[in-house]
Amino acid sequence: MDAQGRGRADNIDPADQWVLNPNTGEYELRLTPSPAQSPVPGPRKPSPRDGGRATGGRARPPADDARPEPRTRGTDVPQPRSSRRRGGEPEPAQGRRAAREPEPAQSRRAARRPVKKKSRTKKVLLWTGGSMAFVLVAVTAAGYLYVRHLNGNITSVSDDGAGTGGFSKDQAINILLIGTDKRTGKGNEGYGDSGSVGHADTTILLHLSKDRSNATALSIPRDLITDIPDCPTQQADGSRKVIPGTPGARFNQSLGQDDRTPSCTMRTVTALTGITPDDFMVADFNAVKTLTEAVDGVEVCLAKDIDDADSHLKLSKGTHTISGEQALAFVRTRHSVGFGGDLSRIGLQQQFLGALMRKLKGNSTLTSPTKMLKLAEAGTKALTVDDKLDSIGKLKDLGLELGKLNPKNLTFTTVPVKDNPAEKVHATVVLDEAKAPAVFDAVRNDVSFTEVKKRQKAAKDAQAARLKGTKAPASEVRVRILNGGAVTGSAQAVLNWLQNDVGVTKSENAGNAPAALGRTTLEYAPGQAAQARRLAALMGLSGSALKPGRSVTNSQGLPAMTLTLGKDFKGAGVSLTVPTKAPEVDKSTADKVKCAS
Repeated sequence: MDAQGRGRADNIDPADQWVLNPNTGEYELRLTPSPAQSPVPGPRKPSPRDGGRATGGRARPPADDARPEPRTRGTDVPQPRSSRRRGGEPEPAQGRRAAREPEPAQSRRAARRPVKKKSRTKKVLLWTGGSMAFVLVAVTAAGYLYVRHLNGNITSVSDDGAGTGGFSKDQAINILLIGTDKRTGKGNEGYGDSGSVGHADTTILLHLSKDRSNATALSIPRDLITDIPDCPTQQADGSRKVIPGTPGARFNQSLGQDDRTPSCTMRTVTALTGITPDDFMVADFNAVKTLTEAVDGVEVCLAKDIDDADSHLKLSKGTHTISGEQALAFVRTRHSVGFGGDLSRIGLQQQFLGALMRKLKGNSTLTSPTKMLKLAEAGTKALTVDDKLDSIGKLKDLGLELGKLNPKNLTFTTVPVKDNPAEKVHATVVLDEAKAPAVFDAVRNDVSFTEVKKRQKAAKDAQAARLKGTKAPASEVRVRILNGGAVTGSAQAVLNWLQNDVGVTKSENAGNAPAALGRTTLEYAPGQAAQARRLAALMGLSGSALKPGRSVTNSQGLPAMTLTLGKDFKGAGVSLTVPTKAPEVDKSTADKVKCAS
Protein backbone atom coordinates (compact mmCIF):
# COMPACT_ATOMS: atom_id res chain seq x y z
CA MET A 1 0.00 0.00 0.00
CA ASP A 2 1.19 3.58 -0.69
CA ALA A 3 1.59 6.29 1.91
CA GLN A 4 -1.88 7.69 1.28
CA GLY A 5 -4.17 4.74 0.82
CA ARG A 6 -2.93 1.47 2.28
CA GLY A 7 -3.60 2.02 5.98
CA ARG A 8 -1.65 0.52 8.83
CA ALA A 9 1.56 -1.37 8.07
CA ASP A 10 0.43 -4.31 10.16
CA ASN A 11 -2.32 -4.99 7.61
CA ILE A 12 0.21 -5.61 4.87
CA ASP A 13 0.84 -9.18 3.73
CA PRO A 14 4.46 -9.90 4.86
CA ALA A 15 5.11 -11.66 1.58
CA ASP A 16 4.44 -8.40 -0.31
CA GLN A 17 7.41 -6.80 1.45
CA TRP A 18 9.94 -9.16 -0.20
CA VAL A 19 11.35 -7.34 -3.25
CA LEU A 20 13.70 -8.65 -5.94
CA ASN A 21 16.98 -6.75 -5.96
CA PRO A 22 18.02 -6.67 -9.66
CA ASN A 23 21.66 -6.06 -8.70
CA THR A 24 22.02 -9.26 -6.68
CA GLY A 25 19.26 -11.48 -8.07
CA GLU A 26 18.06 -12.15 -4.53
CA TYR A 27 14.99 -11.17 -2.49
CA GLU A 28 15.27 -8.57 0.27
CA LEU A 29 12.82 -7.31 2.87
CA ARG A 30 11.73 -3.76 1.85
CA LEU A 31 10.22 -2.04 4.88
CA THR A 32 7.34 0.40 4.37
CA PRO A 33 8.39 4.00 5.22
CA SER A 34 6.69 5.46 8.28
CA PRO A 35 4.58 8.66 8.01
CA ALA A 36 7.40 10.62 9.67
CA GLN A 37 9.71 9.58 6.86
CA SER A 38 7.22 10.03 4.06
CA PRO A 39 5.64 13.49 3.84
CA VAL A 40 2.96 13.99 1.23
CA PRO A 41 4.53 14.75 -2.16
CA GLY A 42 4.35 18.34 -3.30
CA PRO A 43 6.28 21.05 -5.14
CA ARG A 44 9.72 21.72 -3.81
CA LYS A 45 12.60 24.01 -4.59
CA PRO A 46 15.22 22.97 -7.10
CA SER A 47 18.42 21.55 -5.65
CA PRO A 48 21.87 20.72 -7.01
CA ARG A 49 20.93 17.06 -6.84
CA ASP A 50 18.21 17.78 -9.43
CA GLY A 51 20.49 19.72 -11.67
CA GLY A 52 18.60 22.92 -10.80
CA ARG A 53 15.19 21.66 -11.93
CA ALA A 54 12.09 22.06 -9.82
CA THR A 55 9.97 18.99 -9.23
CA GLY A 56 6.30 18.62 -8.86
CA GLY A 57 4.15 16.08 -7.09
CA ARG A 58 5.59 13.01 -8.82
CA ALA A 59 7.55 10.80 -6.45
CA ARG A 60 11.22 10.57 -7.06
CA PRO A 61 13.53 7.73 -6.00
CA PRO A 62 14.92 8.21 -2.48
CA ALA A 63 18.49 9.28 -1.97
CA ASP A 64 21.02 6.68 -0.90
CA ASP A 65 20.81 7.76 2.74
CA ALA A 66 17.02 7.35 2.68
CA ARG A 67 16.95 3.76 1.55
CA PRO A 68 16.28 0.99 4.03
CA GLU A 69 19.42 -0.19 5.80
CA PRO A 70 21.06 -3.26 4.27
CA ARG A 71 20.21 -6.53 5.99
CA THR A 72 22.70 -9.26 6.69
CA ARG A 73 21.81 -12.51 4.90
CA GLY A 74 20.38 -15.05 7.24
CA THR A 75 19.61 -12.58 10.07
CA ASP A 76 16.70 -10.45 11.08
CA VAL A 77 18.84 -7.56 12.33
CA PRO A 78 19.28 -4.46 10.09
CA GLN A 79 22.88 -3.36 9.73
CA PRO A 80 23.43 0.39 10.47
CA ARG A 81 24.85 2.65 7.81
CA SER A 82 27.79 4.86 8.73
CA SER A 83 27.23 8.56 8.07
CA ARG A 84 29.38 11.66 8.01
CA ARG A 85 28.72 15.40 8.24
CA ARG A 86 29.25 17.43 5.12
CA GLY A 87 32.52 18.64 6.54
CA GLY A 88 33.79 15.09 6.68
CA GLU A 89 33.49 14.71 10.45
CA PRO A 90 31.67 11.64 11.81
CA GLU A 91 28.06 12.29 12.61
CA PRO A 92 26.84 11.10 16.02
CA ALA A 93 24.91 7.82 15.98
CA GLN A 94 21.18 8.47 15.86
CA GLY A 95 17.99 6.52 15.57
CA ARG A 96 16.96 5.28 12.18
CA ARG A 97 14.30 7.91 11.57
CA ALA A 98 16.17 10.85 13.10
CA ALA A 99 19.27 10.19 11.00
CA ARG A 100 17.49 10.77 7.72
CA GLU A 101 16.54 14.00 6.07
CA PRO A 102 12.88 14.15 5.03
CA GLU A 103 12.40 13.02 1.47
CA PRO A 104 9.36 13.35 -0.78
CA ALA A 105 7.25 10.24 -0.37
CA GLN A 106 6.74 7.79 -3.14
CA SER A 107 4.02 5.23 -3.43
CA ARG A 108 4.82 1.55 -2.88
CA ARG A 109 3.86 0.98 -6.48
CA ALA A 110 6.41 3.56 -7.67
CA ALA A 111 9.06 2.25 -5.33
CA ARG A 112 8.63 -1.24 -6.73
CA ARG A 113 8.42 -0.29 -10.38
CA PRO A 114 9.55 -3.38 -12.36
CA VAL A 115 13.14 -3.41 -13.48
CA LYS A 116 14.28 -5.40 -16.47
CA LYS A 117 15.80 -8.54 -15.01
CA LYS A 118 19.44 -9.32 -15.70
CA SER A 119 21.06 -12.69 -15.96
CA ARG A 120 21.53 -12.69 -12.18
CA THR A 121 17.84 -13.48 -11.76
CA LYS A 122 18.75 -17.04 -12.64
CA LYS A 123 19.83 -17.32 -9.03
CA VAL A 124 16.18 -17.25 -7.94
CA LEU A 125 15.04 -19.55 -10.70
CA LEU A 126 16.44 -22.45 -8.72
CA TRP A 127 15.22 -25.81 -9.88
CA THR A 128 16.35 -29.29 -9.14
CA GLY A 129 15.92 -32.84 -10.31
CA GLY A 130 15.88 -36.39 -9.09
CA SER A 131 13.18 -36.84 -6.52
CA MET A 132 10.68 -35.12 -4.32
CA ALA A 133 13.36 -34.35 -1.76
CA PHE A 134 15.53 -32.98 -4.58
CA VAL A 135 12.81 -30.44 -5.45
CA LEU A 136 12.50 -29.54 -1.77
CA VAL A 137 16.11 -28.37 -1.87
CA ALA A 138 15.32 -25.79 -4.52
CA VAL A 139 12.20 -24.39 -2.89
CA THR A 140 13.95 -24.26 0.45
CA ALA A 141 16.82 -22.35 -1.14
CA ALA A 142 14.31 -19.95 -2.72
CA GLY A 143 12.97 -19.02 0.69
CA TYR A 144 16.21 -19.08 2.65
CA LEU A 145 15.83 -15.54 4.01
CA TYR A 146 12.92 -16.78 6.08
CA VAL A 147 15.63 -18.43 8.15
CA ARG A 148 14.58 -18.77 11.74
CA HIS A 149 11.07 -19.94 11.10
CA LEU A 150 12.02 -22.38 8.35
CA ASN A 151 14.91 -23.82 10.37
CA GLY A 152 12.34 -24.77 12.97
CA ASN A 153 10.44 -26.78 10.35
CA ILE A 154 13.38 -29.02 9.47
CA THR A 155 13.81 -32.42 11.07
CA SER A 156 17.32 -33.88 11.10
CA VAL A 157 18.79 -37.22 12.19
CA SER A 158 22.38 -38.42 12.44
CA ASP A 159 24.12 -39.93 9.43
CA ASP A 160 26.05 -42.10 11.92
CA GLY A 161 29.25 -41.70 9.91
CA ALA A 162 27.76 -43.47 6.90
CA GLY A 163 28.27 -40.52 4.53
CA THR A 164 31.27 -38.51 3.41
CA GLY A 165 30.67 -35.78 5.99
CA GLY A 166 28.59 -33.57 3.72
CA PHE A 167 28.74 -32.31 0.14
CA SER A 168 31.49 -30.00 -1.13
CA LYS A 169 30.96 -27.16 -3.59
CA ASP A 170 34.09 -28.01 -5.59
CA GLN A 171 33.43 -31.76 -5.94
CA ALA A 172 30.84 -34.03 -7.53
CA ILE A 173 27.79 -34.37 -5.27
CA ASN A 174 25.89 -37.55 -4.36
CA ILE A 175 22.59 -37.11 -2.49
CA LEU A 176 20.49 -40.09 -1.39
CA LEU A 177 16.79 -39.30 -1.75
CA ILE A 178 14.30 -41.50 0.06
CA GLY A 179 10.51 -41.55 -0.01
CA THR A 180 8.94 -43.55 2.81
CA ASP A 181 5.61 -45.40 2.92
CA LYS A 182 4.92 -44.38 6.52
CA ARG A 183 1.38 -43.10 7.02
CA THR A 184 2.09 -39.68 8.48
CA GLY A 185 -0.28 -36.75 8.18
CA LYS A 186 -4.01 -36.36 7.83
CA GLY A 187 -5.69 -38.15 4.94
CA ASN A 188 -2.95 -40.73 4.32
CA GLU A 189 -4.72 -43.69 5.90
CA GLY A 190 -5.45 -45.25 2.52
CA TYR A 191 -1.83 -45.33 1.35
CA GLY A 192 1.15 -47.52 2.16
CA ASP A 193 1.26 -50.63 4.29
CA SER A 194 -0.93 -50.67 7.39
CA GLY A 195 1.27 -50.08 10.44
CA SER A 196 4.40 -49.54 8.34
CA VAL A 197 7.43 -48.30 10.26
CA GLY A 198 8.44 -46.35 7.18
CA HIS A 199 10.36 -48.43 4.66
CA ALA A 200 12.52 -47.08 1.83
CA ASP A 201 9.65 -47.21 -0.65
CA THR A 202 11.23 -44.91 -3.25
CA THR A 203 15.00 -44.44 -3.37
CA ILE A 204 17.03 -42.37 -5.82
CA LEU A 205 20.77 -41.77 -5.78
CA LEU A 206 21.25 -38.33 -7.30
CA HIS A 207 24.70 -37.66 -8.76
CA LEU A 208 25.60 -34.09 -9.78
CA SER A 209 28.78 -33.88 -11.85
CA LYS A 210 31.79 -31.96 -10.58
CA ASP A 211 31.50 -29.38 -13.37
CA ARG A 212 27.67 -29.17 -12.85
CA SER A 213 27.06 -29.83 -16.56
CA ASN A 214 25.02 -33.01 -15.99
CA ALA A 215 23.34 -35.18 -13.38
CA THR A 216 22.04 -38.73 -13.06
CA ALA A 217 19.05 -39.75 -10.94
CA LEU A 218 19.49 -43.49 -10.39
CA SER A 219 16.36 -45.23 -9.04
CA ILE A 220 16.91 -48.29 -6.83
CA PRO A 221 13.96 -50.78 -6.87
CA ARG A 222 12.48 -51.36 -3.44
CA ASP A 223 12.11 -55.11 -4.16
CA LEU A 224 15.77 -55.58 -5.07
CA ILE A 225 17.33 -58.46 -3.10
CA THR A 226 20.62 -57.27 -1.61
CA ASP A 227 22.74 -57.52 1.54
CA ILE A 228 22.00 -54.98 4.27
CA PRO A 229 25.20 -54.41 6.31
CA ASP A 230 25.54 -53.89 10.05
CA CYS A 231 24.41 -50.39 10.97
CA PRO A 232 25.82 -48.42 13.93
CA THR A 233 22.96 -46.00 14.68
CA GLN A 234 21.87 -43.30 17.06
CA GLN A 235 18.33 -44.03 18.25
CA ALA A 236 15.58 -41.49 18.89
CA ASP A 237 16.31 -41.49 22.63
CA GLY A 238 19.97 -40.64 22.02
CA SER A 239 21.31 -44.12 22.71
CA ARG A 240 23.58 -45.90 20.22
CA LYS A 241 23.42 -49.48 19.04
CA VAL A 242 24.61 -51.63 16.19
CA ILE A 243 21.72 -53.10 14.23
CA PRO A 244 22.81 -56.46 12.77
CA GLY A 245 22.83 -56.71 8.99
CA THR A 246 20.55 -58.96 6.97
CA PRO A 247 21.90 -60.87 3.96
CA GLY A 248 19.55 -61.43 1.03
CA ALA A 249 16.88 -58.93 2.15
CA ARG A 250 14.63 -56.58 0.19
CA PHE A 251 16.28 -53.21 -0.26
CA ASN A 252 13.33 -51.34 1.27
CA GLN A 253 14.03 -53.04 4.63
CA SER A 254 17.20 -50.94 4.93
CA LEU A 255 14.98 -48.28 6.53
CA GLY A 256 12.49 -48.71 9.36
CA GLN A 257 12.87 -52.45 9.81
CA ASP A 258 14.47 -53.34 13.18
CA ASP A 259 14.72 -49.61 14.03
CA ARG A 260 16.99 -48.90 11.06
CA THR A 261 17.55 -45.21 10.34
CA PRO A 262 18.34 -43.52 6.98
CA SER A 263 22.06 -44.02 7.67
CA CYS A 264 21.45 -47.77 7.24
CA THR A 265 20.05 -47.07 3.78
CA MET A 266 23.18 -45.03 3.07
CA ARG A 267 25.41 -47.96 4.03
CA THR A 268 23.33 -50.35 1.94
CA VAL A 269 23.65 -48.10 -1.13
CA THR A 270 27.43 -47.85 -0.62
CA ALA A 271 27.73 -51.63 -0.37
CA LEU A 272 25.56 -52.09 -3.46
CA THR A 273 27.02 -49.43 -5.78
CA GLY A 274 30.47 -48.57 -4.42
CA ILE A 275 29.30 -44.93 -4.19
CA THR A 276 29.23 -43.23 -0.77
CA PRO A 277 26.46 -40.60 -0.55
CA ASP A 278 27.36 -37.17 0.82
CA ASP A 279 23.97 -36.54 2.41
CA PHE A 280 20.46 -37.95 2.57
CA MET A 281 16.98 -36.40 2.38
CA VAL A 282 13.75 -38.16 3.30
CA ALA A 283 10.24 -37.13 2.25
CA ASP A 284 6.83 -38.57 3.14
CA PHE A 285 3.43 -38.75 1.39
CA ASN A 286 2.60 -35.17 2.35
CA ALA A 287 5.49 -33.84 0.25
CA VAL A 288 3.76 -34.91 -2.95
CA LYS A 289 0.45 -33.38 -1.94
CA THR A 290 1.60 -30.09 -0.48
CA LEU A 291 4.20 -29.24 -3.11
CA THR A 292 1.93 -29.92 -6.07
CA GLU A 293 -0.74 -27.74 -4.47
CA ALA A 294 1.82 -24.99 -3.89
CA VAL A 295 2.67 -24.83 -7.62
CA ASP A 296 -0.97 -25.19 -8.77
CA GLY A 297 -0.46 -28.71 -10.10
CA VAL A 298 1.87 -30.44 -12.57
CA GLU A 299 1.18 -31.82 -16.03
CA VAL A 300 1.53 -35.57 -16.64
CA CYS A 301 0.78 -37.76 -19.63
CA LEU A 302 -0.82 -41.19 -20.02
CA ALA A 303 -0.74 -43.39 -23.11
CA LYS A 304 -3.94 -45.15 -22.01
CA ASP A 305 -6.90 -44.79 -19.64
CA ILE A 306 -6.23 -45.70 -16.01
CA ASP A 307 -8.78 -46.73 -13.38
CA ASP A 308 -6.82 -48.20 -10.47
CA ALA A 309 -8.90 -49.40 -7.51
CA ASP A 310 -5.85 -49.73 -5.26
CA SER A 311 -4.38 -46.25 -5.70
CA HIS A 312 -7.78 -44.62 -6.46
CA LEU A 313 -6.38 -43.04 -9.62
CA LYS A 314 -8.83 -42.53 -12.46
CA LEU A 315 -7.53 -40.63 -15.50
CA SER A 316 -8.18 -40.82 -19.22
CA LYS A 317 -5.56 -41.11 -21.94
CA GLY A 318 -3.70 -37.87 -22.65
CA THR A 319 -2.33 -35.00 -20.56
CA HIS A 320 -3.69 -33.92 -17.19
CA THR A 321 -2.80 -31.38 -14.52
CA ILE A 322 -2.77 -33.12 -11.15
CA SER A 323 -2.17 -32.00 -7.56
CA GLY A 324 -2.84 -33.01 -3.97
CA GLU A 325 -4.51 -36.39 -3.46
CA GLN A 326 -4.61 -37.06 -7.19
CA ALA A 327 -0.86 -36.45 -7.49
CA LEU A 328 -0.18 -38.86 -4.63
CA ALA A 329 -2.42 -41.48 -6.26
CA PHE A 330 -0.44 -41.02 -9.50
CA VAL A 331 2.96 -41.76 -7.94
CA ARG A 332 1.50 -44.69 -5.93
CA THR A 333 -0.05 -46.42 -8.97
CA ARG A 334 1.55 -49.65 -10.20
CA HIS A 335 -1.10 -52.26 -11.03
CA SER A 336 -2.46 -50.29 -14.00
CA VAL A 337 0.81 -49.51 -15.80
CA GLY A 338 3.47 -51.65 -17.46
CA PHE A 339 3.72 -55.11 -15.93
CA GLY A 340 1.95 -53.98 -12.78
CA GLY A 341 5.01 -54.06 -10.50
CA ASP A 342 7.35 -51.67 -8.73
CA LEU A 343 9.51 -51.13 -11.83
CA SER A 344 6.48 -49.77 -13.70
CA ARG A 345 5.69 -47.41 -10.83
CA ILE A 346 9.27 -46.11 -10.91
CA GLY A 347 8.60 -44.91 -14.46
CA LEU A 348 5.54 -42.97 -13.28
CA GLN A 349 7.48 -41.40 -10.45
CA GLN A 350 10.28 -40.30 -12.75
CA GLN A 351 7.76 -38.71 -15.12
CA PHE A 352 6.07 -36.93 -12.23
CA LEU A 353 9.32 -35.54 -10.82
CA GLY A 354 10.42 -34.28 -14.22
CA ALA A 355 7.03 -32.54 -14.61
CA LEU A 356 7.33 -30.90 -11.19
CA MET A 357 10.79 -29.57 -12.02
CA ARG A 358 9.64 -28.20 -15.35
CA LYS A 359 6.79 -26.43 -13.59
CA LEU A 360 9.14 -24.84 -11.10
CA LYS A 361 11.57 -23.69 -13.76
CA GLY A 362 9.10 -22.82 -16.53
CA ASN A 363 6.66 -20.45 -14.82
CA SER A 364 6.74 -17.48 -12.46
CA THR A 365 6.56 -19.52 -9.26
CA LEU A 366 10.08 -18.72 -8.08
CA THR A 367 9.81 -15.02 -8.95
CA SER A 368 6.82 -14.55 -6.66
CA PRO A 369 7.67 -13.90 -3.00
CA THR A 370 4.27 -15.16 -1.87
CA LYS A 371 4.61 -18.45 -3.75
CA MET A 372 8.22 -18.84 -2.67
CA LEU A 373 7.25 -18.64 0.99
CA LYS A 374 4.43 -21.10 0.42
CA LEU A 375 6.82 -23.55 -1.25
CA ALA A 376 9.43 -23.09 1.46
CA GLU A 377 6.86 -23.83 4.16
CA ALA A 378 5.61 -26.95 2.37
CA GLY A 379 9.09 -28.20 1.56
CA THR A 380 10.69 -27.85 4.98
CA LYS A 381 7.74 -29.39 6.82
CA ALA A 382 7.85 -32.52 4.63
CA LEU A 383 11.63 -32.93 4.78
CA THR A 384 13.99 -34.91 7.01
CA VAL A 385 17.72 -34.48 6.39
CA ASP A 386 21.00 -35.70 7.85
CA ASP A 387 22.74 -33.67 10.52
CA LYS A 388 25.26 -32.28 8.01
CA LEU A 389 22.43 -30.66 6.03
CA ASP A 390 20.24 -29.39 8.86
CA SER A 391 19.78 -25.67 8.16
CA ILE A 392 18.31 -23.40 5.51
CA GLY A 393 21.79 -22.00 4.85
CA LYS A 394 23.19 -25.41 3.99
CA LEU A 395 20.15 -26.29 1.89
CA LYS A 396 20.46 -22.95 0.11
CA ASP A 397 24.08 -23.70 -0.78
CA LEU A 398 23.10 -27.11 -2.14
CA GLY A 399 20.21 -25.57 -4.06
CA LEU A 400 22.55 -23.07 -5.72
CA GLU A 401 24.78 -25.92 -6.88
CA LEU A 402 21.81 -27.85 -8.24
CA GLY A 403 20.47 -24.71 -9.89
CA LYS A 404 23.47 -24.63 -12.25
CA LEU A 405 22.15 -27.72 -14.04
CA ASN A 406 20.27 -27.66 -17.35
CA PRO A 407 17.21 -30.00 -17.21
CA LYS A 408 18.04 -31.57 -20.57
CA ASN A 409 21.22 -32.97 -18.99
CA LEU A 410 19.45 -34.60 -16.05
CA THR A 411 19.00 -38.30 -16.77
CA PHE A 412 16.49 -40.55 -14.99
CA THR A 413 17.39 -44.23 -15.11
CA THR A 414 17.08 -47.36 -12.96
CA VAL A 415 19.59 -49.86 -11.59
CA PRO A 416 19.67 -52.78 -14.08
CA VAL A 417 17.87 -55.77 -12.54
CA LYS A 418 16.22 -59.03 -13.58
CA ASP A 419 13.60 -61.34 -12.10
CA ASN A 420 14.71 -63.35 -9.10
CA PRO A 421 15.49 -66.84 -10.50
CA ALA A 422 14.80 -68.40 -7.07
CA GLU A 423 11.10 -67.53 -7.28
CA LYS A 424 8.39 -69.35 -9.25
CA VAL A 425 6.03 -66.40 -8.82
CA HIS A 426 8.18 -63.33 -9.37
CA ALA A 427 7.87 -60.83 -6.54
CA THR A 428 11.45 -59.59 -6.21
CA VAL A 429 14.39 -58.78 -8.47
CA VAL A 430 18.15 -59.28 -8.33
CA LEU A 431 21.01 -57.23 -9.72
CA ASP A 432 21.80 -57.76 -13.40
CA GLU A 433 25.49 -58.49 -12.95
CA ALA A 434 26.15 -58.13 -16.69
CA LYS A 435 24.88 -54.53 -16.85
CA ALA A 436 24.76 -52.96 -13.40
CA PRO A 437 28.54 -52.68 -12.73
CA ALA A 438 29.00 -50.50 -15.83
CA VAL A 439 26.24 -48.16 -14.66
CA PHE A 440 27.75 -47.85 -11.18
CA ASP A 441 31.19 -47.27 -12.73
CA ALA A 442 29.87 -44.45 -14.92
CA VAL A 443 28.21 -42.67 -12.00
CA ARG A 444 31.21 -43.20 -9.72
CA ASN A 445 33.56 -41.76 -12.35
CA ASP A 446 31.40 -38.74 -13.17
CA VAL A 447 30.48 -39.88 -16.70
CA SER A 448 27.38 -38.25 -18.20
CA PHE A 449 24.47 -40.31 -19.55
CA THR A 450 23.48 -37.42 -21.82
CA GLU A 451 25.30 -36.06 -24.85
CA VAL A 452 28.47 -34.27 -23.78
CA LYS A 453 28.26 -30.52 -24.05
CA LYS A 454 31.02 -28.54 -25.77
CA ARG A 455 32.50 -27.20 -22.55
CA GLN A 456 32.55 -30.68 -21.04
CA LYS A 457 34.11 -32.10 -24.21
CA ALA A 458 36.84 -29.46 -24.09
CA ALA A 459 37.66 -30.48 -20.51
CA LYS A 460 37.78 -34.16 -21.48
CA ASP A 461 40.06 -33.36 -24.42
CA ALA A 462 42.42 -31.47 -22.13
CA GLN A 463 42.57 -34.43 -19.76
CA ALA A 464 43.27 -36.87 -22.59
CA ALA A 465 46.08 -34.63 -23.86
CA ARG A 466 47.99 -35.17 -20.59
CA LEU A 467 48.56 -38.79 -21.58
CA LYS A 468 50.02 -37.93 -24.98
CA GLY A 469 53.76 -37.48 -25.41
CA THR A 470 57.00 -39.20 -24.55
CA LYS A 471 57.24 -41.44 -21.51
CA ALA A 472 60.27 -41.57 -19.23
CA PRO A 473 61.86 -44.97 -18.47
CA ALA A 474 60.44 -46.62 -15.34
CA SER A 475 63.85 -46.36 -13.67
CA GLU A 476 63.67 -42.55 -13.87
CA VAL A 477 60.23 -42.22 -12.28
CA ARG A 478 60.53 -40.69 -8.80
CA VAL A 479 57.31 -40.81 -6.75
CA ARG A 480 56.04 -40.59 -3.16
CA ILE A 481 53.00 -42.77 -2.32
CA LEU A 482 50.28 -41.66 0.10
CA ASN A 483 47.22 -43.57 1.30
CA GLY A 484 44.25 -41.23 0.91
CA GLY A 485 41.31 -43.55 1.48
CA ALA A 486 42.37 -47.00 0.27
CA VAL A 487 42.44 -49.97 2.66
CA THR A 488 45.20 -50.06 5.24
CA GLY A 489 48.51 -51.27 3.79
CA SER A 490 47.75 -50.17 0.22
CA ALA A 491 50.64 -47.69 -0.01
CA GLN A 492 53.16 -50.37 0.96
CA ALA A 493 51.57 -52.86 -1.43
CA VAL A 494 51.91 -50.41 -4.32
CA LEU A 495 55.52 -49.64 -3.32
CA ASN A 496 56.40 -53.34 -3.41
CA TRP A 497 54.72 -53.78 -6.77
CA LEU A 498 56.41 -50.72 -8.32
CA GLN A 499 59.90 -51.66 -7.14
CA ASN A 500 59.78 -55.43 -7.60
CA ASP A 501 57.50 -55.89 -10.62
CA VAL A 502 57.71 -52.85 -12.89
CA GLY A 503 61.11 -51.30 -12.12
CA VAL A 504 60.08 -48.01 -10.48
CA THR A 505 62.86 -48.18 -7.92
CA LYS A 506 62.90 -44.48 -7.02
CA SER A 507 59.66 -44.72 -5.07
CA GLU A 508 58.83 -44.50 -1.38
CA ASN A 509 55.94 -44.94 1.07
CA ALA A 510 55.09 -41.53 2.54
CA GLY A 511 52.31 -42.73 4.86
CA ASN A 512 48.76 -41.37 5.06
CA ALA A 513 47.46 -38.37 3.13
CA PRO A 514 46.18 -35.37 5.14
CA ALA A 515 42.66 -35.90 3.73
CA ALA A 516 40.71 -38.73 2.13
CA LEU A 517 40.09 -38.72 -1.61
CA GLY A 518 37.40 -40.46 -3.58
CA ARG A 519 39.69 -41.04 -6.55
CA THR A 520 43.39 -41.79 -6.96
CA THR A 521 45.44 -38.82 -8.20
CA LEU A 522 49.00 -38.17 -9.40
CA GLU A 523 50.33 -34.64 -8.91
CA TYR A 524 53.44 -33.56 -10.81
CA ALA A 525 55.43 -30.49 -11.82
CA PRO A 526 55.67 -29.41 -15.51
CA GLY A 527 59.15 -30.92 -15.83
CA GLN A 528 57.86 -34.30 -14.63
CA ALA A 529 55.19 -34.80 -17.32
CA ALA A 530 57.12 -37.63 -19.00
CA GLN A 531 57.44 -39.43 -15.65
CA ALA A 532 53.72 -38.94 -15.00
CA ARG A 533 52.82 -40.45 -18.37
CA ARG A 534 54.96 -43.52 -17.66
CA LEU A 535 53.42 -44.10 -14.21
CA ALA A 536 49.91 -43.53 -15.64
CA ALA A 537 50.54 -46.20 -18.27
CA LEU A 538 51.79 -48.67 -15.66
CA MET A 539 48.85 -48.14 -13.30
CA GLY A 540 46.08 -47.53 -15.80
CA LEU A 541 45.48 -43.94 -14.64
CA SER A 542 43.20 -41.79 -16.79
CA GLY A 543 43.97 -38.22 -17.83
CA SER A 544 41.55 -36.95 -15.19
CA ALA A 545 43.70 -38.55 -12.47
CA LEU A 546 46.76 -36.56 -13.56
CA LYS A 547 46.97 -33.21 -11.77
CA PRO A 548 49.54 -30.74 -13.07
CA GLY A 549 50.87 -28.87 -10.04
CA ARG A 550 54.13 -28.99 -8.12
CA SER A 551 56.70 -31.50 -7.03
CA VAL A 552 57.48 -32.41 -3.39
CA THR A 553 60.90 -33.14 -1.94
CA ASN A 554 61.32 -36.80 -1.06
CA SER A 555 63.33 -38.32 1.81
CA GLN A 556 66.56 -37.93 -0.21
CA GLY A 557 65.96 -34.24 -0.85
CA LEU A 558 65.05 -34.76 -4.50
CA PRO A 559 61.91 -33.54 -6.31
CA ALA A 560 59.28 -36.26 -6.61
CA MET A 561 55.72 -36.67 -7.85
CA THR A 562 52.91 -37.46 -5.36
CA LEU A 563 50.66 -40.48 -5.91
CA THR A 564 47.63 -40.44 -3.57
CA LEU A 565 45.61 -43.65 -3.44
CA GLY A 566 41.89 -42.87 -3.20
CA LYS A 567 38.85 -44.91 -2.25
CA ASP A 568 38.68 -46.17 -5.84
CA PHE A 569 41.99 -48.03 -5.48
CA LYS A 570 41.40 -51.72 -6.20
CA GLY A 571 44.80 -53.24 -5.47
CA ALA A 572 48.45 -53.12 -6.55
CA GLY A 573 48.73 -53.84 -10.26
CA VAL A 574 44.97 -53.50 -10.89
CA SER A 575 44.22 -50.95 -13.63
CA LEU A 576 42.46 -47.78 -12.57
CA THR A 577 41.28 -46.90 -16.08
CA VAL A 578 37.84 -45.28 -15.87
CA PRO A 579 35.06 -45.36 -18.46
CA THR A 580 34.79 -42.42 -20.84
CA LYS A 581 31.30 -43.24 -22.09
CA ALA A 582 28.19 -44.32 -20.21
CA PRO A 583 26.57 -47.66 -21.08
CA GLU A 584 23.30 -47.81 -23.00
CA VAL A 585 20.36 -47.79 -20.58
CA ASP A 586 16.61 -47.20 -20.63
CA LYS A 587 16.43 -43.54 -19.65
CA SER A 588 14.52 -40.27 -19.82
CA THR A 589 15.52 -36.64 -19.28
CA ALA A 590 13.86 -33.96 -17.18
CA ASP A 591 13.13 -31.63 -20.10
CA LYS A 592 10.86 -34.03 -22.04
CA VAL A 593 7.44 -35.56 -21.42
CA LYS A 594 7.27 -39.34 -21.68
CA CYS A 595 3.70 -40.68 -21.58
CA ALA A 596 3.24 -43.64 -19.24
CA SER A 597 1.73 -46.84 -20.61
